[in-house]
Formats: sequence, C-alpha cells, structure tokens
Amino acid sequence: MQHEIQNETPWQPSPCYPDARFRAFEPGFRRFQVMNSAVEKLAGGCMWSEGPVWFGDQRALLWSDIPNNRILRWDEETRAVTAFRKPSNNANGNTRDRQGRLVTCEHLTRRVTRTEYDGSITVLADRFEGKRLNSPNDLVVASDGAIWFTDPPFGIGGYVEGEKAEPELPSAVYRIDGQTGTVAKMADDILGPNGLAFSPDESILYVVASRAEPRQILAYDVTDGRLANGRVLIQCEPGNSPDGFRVDTEGNLWCGWGMGGEGRDGVRVFDAGGTPLGHIDLPERCANLAFGGRHRNRLFMAASRSLYAVYVNAQGVAGG
Repeated sequence: MQHEIQNETPWQPSPCYPDARFRAFEPGFRRFQVMNSAVEKLAGGCMWSEGPVWFGDQRALLWSDIPNNRILRWDEETRAVTAFRKPSNNANGNTRDRQGRLVTCEHLTRRVTRTEYDGSITVLADRFEGKRLNSPNDLVVASDGAIWFTDPPFGIGGYVEGEKAEPELPSAVYRIDGQTGTVAKMADDILGPNGLAFSPDESILYVVASRAEPRQILAYDVTDGRLANGRVLIQCEPGNSPDGFRVDTEGNLWCGWGMGGEGRDGVRVFDAGGTPLGHIDLPERCANLAFGGRHRNRLFMAASRSLYAVYVNAQGVAGG
C-alpha cells in the first residue's frame, strides 16, 4: 500500500538562488553549484536514513531506514514514498551490481544479499572461514563484478539496528569475487571500517575509519584485486565525522558528514588529494549519499531522519 511519510524536521528551502547552503572553502568549489537548483527535502519521518541507491530504469531511489526495519522508495515522477521492503532485516548499505540487481547489507541476518529480477533473494556472504560476519555496513561493486564490503560490529552492539551479539570476527573489508562468489578478507587493521568507494579508474579504494580518534579516510592502492600501500588521505578534525561517500568522474570525494553542531552536518567535498573544497549544509547529519537522475548529476543525501536532493555540476562514477 502506498503511503506518504510526513516531514517531521522543520525545513525551509532556500528563498532565492543560488542556495547559500553551498559553502566554498576553495574558489573551485563554486563550479559544482547549479545556480538555479536548491537543496530539496524529499521525505522525512525516518529514524536513521542510510544506503541510498538510484534505479534509473524505475526513475526511483531506494534507501534504508535501519531501526524501522525497512527499505523505502521515492518515485521521481510522483514524488510518492512507499515501502519497498518491510521487514528489511535492518538493511543498511545498498548498491546495484553490474547487471542492475540490488545488493544489500543486512544487519539482522549479518549478511550481504542480492535481489534477483524475480524478487527472490540470494545470500552472497554471511560467513568467513566458518564464522558469522558481524554486521555488513556498506558496499561497492567494481567493474569486474566483485563486491567489496565493510563489516564492523555496529549492528550487533545492541537491539536497535539488529540483535546484540559478540563478534566472531575482527572488523574487516571483504571482497566477493564476481565470478566464483569466493569471499576474501582484504584488510582487518581498519578501526571501524565504514563507507567505501573506488577512484574512477578503480586503482584506489577509499575507506572510512570511523572508530579512529579523530576519524580518518584511508586510501589503498588496488592491484590484481589486492590492497597495498594503505595511508591516511584525510585526517579529520575532532568533531567532524565522515560516514558513507561517493566519488565523481573527476575523482572528487563527496562525503556524508557531521556529528551535530553548526556548519558540520551535511556533505563535505574533497579533491582526490584530500583537500577540502566545500560543504553543503543540512540541518541533520548526513550518513550516506548517491548520485542519480538521468545524468548521475543529482545528489541524493540520506540524512538522519530525512532524504534530501540537489542538482550539481558533477557526475557520479558509473556503478558507484
């Protein structure tokens, strides 16, 4: 049944163009702003929004509301919000594989799944070396079909986003081979691995270390499906908190950002060298984002209780 999700967070759209919520740290950031596009609030009423993914063939966006145990769907033409899947097994991160199928991280069942064309669900990973995964968090699909995902223990820390349990495995980054389905551990020395994304040529994998103090965004060279030369790309200042992120075709990182406090919540943009270029202010912490729309130039932002969007002069990388 179709239902509307009521906006609960007070929201005032920009009364004029250009939207003052775009704040430049470097002059070059202004080129990303579309003069006559303001940040829109598309939906509210969530408890913790995460994992947005665009379905161009449906002209729709899916995203997770983890504690409310549902995946929601926003329709571009009608602007209606409906429940795509409920219960969702406390789904978190979502993406599409190279055949267009939905791939999801589930906290409750501690697994990574794929939704087939007929709606059936295939389990891609739920164990490693005979032990249960913790709570798969976020994921990205490479051009060779391999699925890379992070597995911190956040979903098993209590009863809000899953079921409380003791970890059987260390936090890690894993890779599911696109041909054989074999699960391989790629890194287990990251403090709270969270969001992840590839550079446009897939030569670098970026991973958020969300339990580092303060938080960091790490970079690894990718060679023959292996990680090497791990280093800190972005050392965050105390109180600044990256979460999920995506990369545009120029290699810039668009990061969900915030931990409360004026000027911190929203989306922070960095160039490939880690220089902060600017920030898009939101009234809520942004957990994750996705590029969508016909030209992958509409930025969808899953922020705490709400979903926001804005057109930008940038395009997300395909498959990201």
